[in-house]
Amino acid sequence: MALKYPLILKIGIPVLLVTVVLLHILKRKTKYKGGVRAANTSFVRKLPEYRRYYLTEKILRAAMEFCILTALIVTMVLMARPVKTETVSNGTKKRDIYLNLDVSYSICYLNYDLVDSLQDVVKSLDGDRFGITIYNTSTVLYVPMTDDYDFILRKLDELKVYFDLQKQYMDLYNRYDLTDAEWDRLYELQDELEYYDAGTLINNYQKGSSLIGEGLASCLYSFPHLDDEDRTRIIIMSTDNEQQAMGRPLVELDEASDYCKKYDVTIFGIFPNKENFTATNTNTSDYDSLVSEMRECVEKTGGVFYQQSDSLPVRDIVKDISSQKVMEVNEITITKVVDQPMVPATILVIVIFLLIIIGVAILL
Repeated sequence: MALKYPLILKIGIPVLLVTVVLLHILKRKTKYKGGVRAANTSFVRKLPEYRRYYLTEKILRAAMEFCILTALIVTMVLMARPVKTETVSNGTKKRDIYLNLDVSYSICYLNYDLVDSLQDVVKSLDGDRFGITIYNTSTVLYVPMTDDYDFILRKLDELKVYFDLQKQYMDLYNRYDLTDAEWDRLYELQDELEYYDAGTLINNYQKGSSLIGEGLASCLYSFPHLDDEDRTRIIIMSTDNEQQAMGRPLVELDEASDYCKKYDVTIFGIFPNKENFTATNTNTSDYDSLVSEMRECVEKTGGVFYQQSDSLPVRDIVKDISSQKVMEVNEITITKVVDQPMVPATILVIVIFLLIIIGVAILL
């Protein structure tokens, strides 16, 4: 333990000691100044009761002087501010992870499984920051980059509800033999889904849907301090790469992946299996060519492309992504000066209590 202002003690203690010595000298030189004199007091002084009370008072007065001196010294120590110097090493954690979800209804099954599996990953995070963007025609920053894992888990629960509603809607939408009750439920689902869809379908009729390049680029530029190269940045992207643009988008998928590569952002791409793709896509898109295009864009960033299958379910994909990228930690050493008043403050409190007890004892 060190003192922040040691000069207080260097000056204060000598002054205190000189003051005590002078008071004792003056006390000894004090002469009788009048009053009623008593004769034959020597007899009284020899009495055992007198000796006992006299000795008790001397001890109590000495104890009181000691407590007063101790209290004054401890007070000066507190004024001098006892401190401790600590060296703390902090890691500027670790990864920035964005979940980038194409929320078009065609991959609702994949998205539901992905969000469900990621909840366990988020629970195990320690210092990594996590964010979520969702897009269709337009992008919504659903969760800005944060390490508030409870908040992230609540938002993932909301997305599970969203994708479950999409699944229910698609199950009814793809049928042509609906009962009246099922038609009513379909309309109810449309109303419920409007709340979630609203921000992702801005200018949908003019621009089209599933604008994947724009969705990825928007996610990329949602990273805070993107020019800071000391961060490890990851995008977990789910899409079927089935873009349905009315014209040329602002950014195509290959352009967005080039930007990711430029800023050292690694993409992990997750693609739906062929069975779900065929069941939910009414277009005559070539599944294999879409897979090939997305794989190329993902792998150019140093990431891994995953194709959902019976042998590689989404939960296993998420587990593999979690183990792929080793966390990078930049150590920062901070020297802190921490006040340490506990010991002197405790001594001061004890001394004050003793002074009170001694004072009461003298009066009695």
